[in-house]
Amino acid sequence: MTRAESEAPQDPAQLARYWQRTRRLTGWLLLAWAAVGFGVTWFARDLSFSFFGWPFGFWVAAQGALFVFCGIVAFYAHAMRKSDEVSR
Repeated sequence: MTRAESEAPQDPAQLARYWQRTRRLTGWLLLAWAAVGFGVTWFARDLSFSFFGWPFGFWVAAQGALFVFCGIVAFYAHAMRKSDEVSR
């Protein structure tokens, strides 16, 4: 038995709450990913001012979305670590 298996919650109600929180967090973060990935880039052409010599819409689509995606991954890792500590 691995360490992760031995530290997993054994109570079925606690396990159900853990997975419910995990699915809810994943759903909200997927919604944020979709909003950034499709919503922001869809309206990027309307952002027509220069930002460091490039059109701002291009910067948002090419660079800003990458920062948001990395932030989503970092937030998910932090939230799941916190959730795992609480569920023990």
